[in-house]
Amino acid sequence: MATSTLSPLILVDGSSYLFRAYHVPYLQALSTADGHPTGAITGVLNMIKSLQKDYPNGNIIVVFDAKGKTFRNDLYPEYKANRPPMPDDLRCQIAPLHEMIEAMGFPMLVIEGVEADDVIGTLAKQASEEGIETVISTGDKDMAQLVTPHVRLINTMTNVEMDEAGVVEKFGVRPDQIIDYLALMGDKVDNIPGVEKCGPKTAVKWLTEHETLDNVIANADKVKGKIGENLRSALDQLPLSYELATIKCDVALEKNASELAPVEADTEKLTTLFTEYELRRHLADLKKGKDAPSAEEVVEEEAIPEAIDADYDIIFTEADFNAWLNKLMNAGTFAFDTETTSIDYMQAELVGVSFSCEAGKAAYVPFAHDYEDAPQQLDRDWVLGKLKPILQSTSYKKLGQNLKYDAHVLSHYDITLAGVAFDTMLESYCYNSVASRHNMDALAEKYLGVKTVKFEDIAGKGAKQLTFNQIEIEKAGHYAAEDADITLRLHHALYGKLSKEKGPLSVFTDIELPLMPVLTRMEEHGVLIDSDLLGEQSQAIGTRLSELEIEAHNIAGKTFNLASPKQLQEILFTDLQIPVIKKTPKGAPSTAEEVLQELALDYPLPKLILEHRGLAKLKSTYTDKLPLLVQSKTGRVHTSYHQAVAATGRLSSTDPNLQNIPIRSEEGRKIRQAFIAPDGYKIVAIDYSQIELRIMAHLSDDPGLVKAFAEGKDVHSATAAEIFGVDVDSVTSDMRRSAKAINFGLIYGMSAFGLSKQIGVGRNQAQAYMDKYFERYPNVMSYMEGTRQTASEKGYVETLFGRRLYLPDIKARNQARKKAAERAAINAPMQGTAADIIKKAMLAVDAWIATQDSELVKMTMQVHDELIFEIKESALESVTAKLVEIMNDAAELNVPLIAEAGHGDNWQQAH
Repeated sequence: MATSTLSPLILVDGSSYLFRAYHVPYLQALSTADGHPTGAITGVLNMIKSLQKDYPNGNIIVVFDAKGKTFRNDLYPEYKANRPPMPDDLRCQIAPLHEMIEAMGFPMLVIEGVEADDVIGTLAKQASEEGIETVISTGDKDMAQLVTPHVRLINTMTNVEMDEAGVVEKFGVRPDQIIDYLALMGDKVDNIPGVEKCGPKTAVKWLTEHETLDNVIANADKVKGKIGENLRSALDQLPLSYELATIKCDVALEKNASELAPVEADTEKLTTLFTEYELRRHLADLKKGKDAPSAEEVVEEEAIPEAIDADYDIIFTEADFNAWLNKLMNAGTFAFDTETTSIDYMQAELVGVSFSCEAGKAAYVPFAHDYEDAPQQLDRDWVLGKLKPILQSTSYKKLGQNLKYDAHVLSHYDITLAGVAFDTMLESYCYNSVASRHNMDALAEKYLGVKTVKFEDIAGKGAKQLTFNQIEIEKAGHYAAEDADITLRLHHALYGKLSKEKGPLSVFTDIELPLMPVLTRMEEHGVLIDSDLLGEQSQAIGTRLSELEIEAHNIAGKTFNLASPKQLQEILFTDLQIPVIKKTPKGAPSTAEEVLQELALDYPLPKLILEHRGLAKLKSTYTDKLPLLVQSKTGRVHTSYHQAVAATGRLSSTDPNLQNIPIRSEEGRKIRQAFIAPDGYKIVAIDYSQIELRIMAHLSDDPGLVKAFAEGKDVHSATAAEIFGVDVDSVTSDMRRSAKAINFGLIYGMSAFGLSKQIGVGRNQAQAYMDKYFERYPNVMSYMEGTRQTASEKGYVETLFGRRLYLPDIKARNQARKKAAERAAINAPMQGTAADIIKKAMLAVDAWIATQDSELVKMTMQVHDELIFEIKESALESVTAKLVEIMNDAAELNVPLIAEAGHGDNWQQAH
């Protein structure tokens, strides 16, 4: 074959990437201000631009599937019959994407009656015949049949390239055996029949022994066992499966591969399109003439990453340190950061510190790098001794990124960090809690357009990752100084935005920032646990898990791994023939928890699986793990509270996660027994009663709800009396339970269908209950409708104290996402206001505790609407009464705010 001088041909499987980009979580969140989704568009465009970058001389041709049926449907009407219809929020992205690709100047083919695979196969064959090297950009395994010495595949979303050897390595068969391989296995997604129970290993085994499908068929009588029976049963359909799996390489095209060439991009049209669909990064790249980043890197940004321009010092001498110390003292406000040996604040040791008081200028002071041949560094005690006066002074204002961690570490060296004026993590969180993640790298890229050096860049990854003390000072110094510099720059960018928004600014200055030292003290104090009791609970749970496995195996009629979704799918839906009620995005029967919960109403095995899952998680997360978290230095467990996670303002916690200890099961409640009081103390739990309903009463100002709370009535019983048309005294426990479900369900945006499932009545009956509820409390309905309208107009809702809760999907074309955003719009102000109230209560309680004897009372935990304390037995009654009073006064509503207290020797007794 003659060698061609033509540019390499790059064939893009546009349909494959369109669907894959649609299912990428961070791309799914992208949309225009009016709700038009753009995630799939963004993913495909970035993949194409990545190819431009990797193949600057390549001739890129983009191929999409056409609408309607293909010749394969004529061969087999059931072909792809199981595929769900294309989601509306994906369908609406196709036309603008096609326009953009054509405006970029790329040849684009959409051929009726065949699939994109067939067009790509035809072009690849034509190119090979003309000696043109071809790269097929796809994520479709079927394309492996097209690989030759002149054709290879690349998956741009994973950066994996595949030649002939790569096909063998991945699939275990040669490219010329791929069609045979696919025909034997069949394809559930495309509904191609194969040999039942024939998976990749079996297909490879047969083709290794017999080379071709024809030979496998000829030797079918020699295959033993059940799989042999399955093979023989499939003999009549295997030729059809082979034909369906074969990519057609002779599609009639108006132009052949060498004739399809790019044309000059229509920048005017691209500018219009990128502006209309708010593709800021692509618009900026167009203006700059730059290529965009790869699909893995893209998140729609407000700024375009650029290289950082900075001047950083690494300090080795006392004179240089003193010069920088004078700069900090003269600046008054400076960014500060610590570098340590661990992310666990209880274990971390200081390796160095960095600071900055002017954008672009920062310094790193190393003092504990101990790798071989590390240079002489300043003495740690000397450096900290010099820094201590200004770190502990309120006269010098500090700013940082997650300074709570730094405060913990400094406390190990007898330094109490004070004068914290700003925290960029909290500034970002209060400005817009859902705009991005709130770590420094993400914030720098979003708000500064800067790509920072990441820890993995200098320390490596995985088991071989270095701790900071092992990293060369030259690398460590730039990284550490950059942290301080970027933090200072971020503060200027974020505070400029935050200060223009009265409500969010108030949440930052009055709630989140002052709460940080309160959480620091709670974390430092920790909680006392009974490890022996947890060990006993673990043993009991382990016994029950074994019993459940035996019961499950007996029902299934064979042993299987209860934790394996694939094996569970086979048992439930193939062996036991339980009806499939939901499928995964890939078309497999779902075994998700909500599916099992529905199936458990009628079938015993799903019920056992749910119990097994719950107990296994309880054991691994709490009864086994909690004793391992006890710190040897304190004998206590020290959780980490996170302020900048939940969009509503709720605190979350990790190691351990105190928010998710189950309380509905007996085993879950028993775990709270292991949280114990020290000698001479009691555990006191103070919980707000029905706080979200009280907030709803306040926000809606509904006369019925307000009156019920003002008179101290049982709101659930009052609601039940109205709905069921009986006197309050005649309300039964079942009536009250249903009313409670309605009261709480409606503020979470529950539908009649959801309510019917929860309380076990028909949908029409549930709707009738809801109608009666809104007749009784008309202002609630008005408030809900008004909130939805506000959310749709503004894109956010607010709490009573000004916390802003953005709802990116409130105008989404996808109805499921839009409905979810509307439900969130109703609930978020209540849940967010409840979060604000508990935080304000913590601030008030902490301020009062600070005026008392330090051994009298400690605030140890915050869980949902509850605060937990250790209180001296001798002052139990008076201190508890004072704390309840403070919590009752934490906010002023037009209904009473009621905190209820309990006490005991452990957390469970205190309920």
